[in-house]
Amino acid sequence: MSNVEGMTKCKTWIARRLFRRSGFVIDSSLVIRHSSFRSEASFTVIELLLVIAIIIILAGLILSTAGYVQKKGARSRAEAEIAAMSAALESYKADNGIYPRQTATTDAVDARAATDFVKYQAASQYLYGQLAADADFDGVPDAGSRSYMQFKPNQLGKDATGKPYLRDPFGNSYGYSTVYQSDSTKGYNPTFDLWSTAGLTSGNDQTQWIKNW
Repeated sequence: MSNVEGMTKCKTWIARRLFRRSGFVIDSSLVIRHSSFRSEASFTVIELLLVIAIIIILAGLILSTAGYVQKKGARSRAEAEIAAMSAALESYKADNGIYPRQTATTDAVDARAATDFVKYQAASQYLYGQLAADADFDGVPDAGSRSYMQFKPNQLGKDATGKPYLRDPFGNSYGYSTVYQSDSTKGYNPTFDLWSTAGLTSGNDQTQWIKNW
């Protein structure tokens, strides 16, 4: 062994002894463990899933509340429109002695029977023509005729030929019937029946209808 090699080994041995005697210890907080990263990552994912779940629940509540408010608003509007049309019908009768009636349309609708929007549309179209004094359904009151009620565009629908008919806030035809005058086993009022099915498109569940009886 050369003198150089002997001196190098001696220095290495002395350095090791000094390091051990100094009592130098690495703080455990500086020790990076793989398991700590893994637990923190798992906790973050759980938090994220929880936040997403809360957002979904809140969104559902908001949508359901908005739908309820919208439906309630439509019902209130339908009630107001039925009241306004009923008042217009009384004015019509005061001038003409009868309520608007036509055998092929208003007498063909029975409020007791199952919902039939084809018949509803024909009857509500006739009713519109009489109350708005628009017998030719061109959207303009006929000259020399009295208009008993003015209808806004959102109160009217258009049939396949473009002619207007009375439409409720739910997008369906209003029901109008005078059949009771000729057959008391049908309909409800001896004057006229006027109603909205409140969005129902089939059956005869009148518990949800908005009606004048």
